[in-house]
Amino acid sequence: MNILLASSEVFPFSKTGGLADMVGALARALANEGHEARVVTPLYRGIREKFPAMRKVDWYFDLPLGLKNVQAELWELDVVSGLKIYFIDQPGYFDRAGIYGDKHTSYADNAERYIFFSKCVVHLARYLAWRPEVVHVHDWQVGLVPSLMLQQKMAGWGNPPATCLTIHNLAYQGVFPEEAFALTNLPESIYHTEGAEFFGLLNCLKAGIAYADFITTVSPRYAREITTEEYGCGLDGMLRRRHKDLAGILNGVDYAEWNTTKNPHLPKPYSIGRMAGKKFNKSELQKFFGLPVDESAPLFGTISRLAEQKGVDIQLGALSEMLNTKMQFVLLGSGSPEYERGYRDLARHFPGKVAVRVGYDEKLSHRIEAACDFFLMPSRFEPCGLNQMYSLRYGTIPIVRATGGLDDSVIDWTQNPRLATGIKFSEYTSRSLAKAIRKALVLFSQPKLLQACRHNAMKADFSWERTVHEYLGVYKECKARQK
Repeated sequence: MNILLASSEVFPFSKTGGLADMVGALARALANEGHEARVVTPLYRGIREKFPAMRKVDWYFDLPLGLKNVQAELWELDVVSGLKIYFIDQPGYFDRAGIYGDKHTSYADNAERYIFFSKCVVHLARYLAWRPEVVHVHDWQVGLVPSLMLQQKMAGWGNPPATCLTIHNLAYQGVFPEEAFALTNLPESIYHTEGAEFFGLLNCLKAGIAYADFITTVSPRYAREITTEEYGCGLDGMLRRRHKDLAGILNGVDYAEWNTTKNPHLPKPYSIGRMAGKKFNKSELQKFFGLPVDESAPLFGTISRLAEQKGVDIQLGALSEMLNTKMQFVLLGSGSPEYERGYRDLARHFPGKVAVRVGYDEKLSHRIEAACDFFLMPSRFEPCGLNQMYSLRYGTIPIVRATGGLDDSVIDWTQNPRLATGIKFSEYTSRSLAKAIRKALVLFSQPKLLQACRHNAMKADFSWERTVHEYLGVYKECKARQK
């Protein structure tokens, strides 16, 4: 099957979160299964310099954007057999310091940037000599692609490929003032309450939900949650109406990238049968962060965007209470200035127990996953989450709130003591999280139980080899449901 994937970020070329990891890994998994996968993504600043094997394609975009035309060039990179990456080179839109914004502020022209990118995706899907059977779009940045393809069909330009939309996080919808709709050059028949219009505004993700042939999200539980008023972010009604075209597929993990045995980021390798390396990694991380090197002190970690969704408020409250016990905590993350200050204050109040690194560092994220005894993910909601899956493979026990993909991927003692892989709590309060941390401290004090839980965790399989077949089934289904 020929599949064109479109995403605003793709690992290892660009990344702000799990979206990039998922698209990059899915594309590789499709190629490994013998399918032809192509990925189209913007050419952001610095990519060309890091990947000098990229080459310019004899292709020129000159596309309408409202009353003007915008030009761009196309670059490509062969990754593995069956997988090629296309890059949209439009320096005015994409050669910037950040992907979506800079210094905690979104770019004012994001509507223009990603409407243009969506039009480039549609143009490629229509004119490439290699013809995709399915165009798989990811999140709001390419949410207009299905309606743009429908426009072609309505204009009598032949049957476009089937479209599949994956919602990675319903909270981010790409909502812009009504006048942004003129940039799409779509007919007014698309802009209505069952289409792209959302309380007098343009909603890019809503347009995708309305016009995609099939919709997926990144875990079974989240697929159920987003059809409720609590988690539906104003789109639950539309999602309920499309429930027969909606499926939840739990994200996979690229174990070639996230592993403990052949990982250049780790000071020492380890495995289920040889865990000494994990102790060494712990002591090295304690040294790196300036914490006392103490094997007997349970080390907790978090790698996260510092946003309300991630449970930062209840985590700060729970840690303020629990750090009076014997434990250490390390954080790698960035986001809300208020939350960044909260963690820095925590480090000042608990010197020798808390270390904070604001920002993102790929190598350090691997080291934290490998070194910690427990990983905290107390999310208010979590479509899928990947860090809990990374933690499992690294033998770092995840402590998660039972929501979305966290609930789907972690087994608590109360569910199955023999197969338990982590600790879950339900109530979204600091008190409930503190209680879960106390359970972790008890587990840490019982080496045999801790070892059994670690072994269960490291044996858990969330490989893409398992997940890719579910997506192939969806592609066949969305072709069957093509409008």
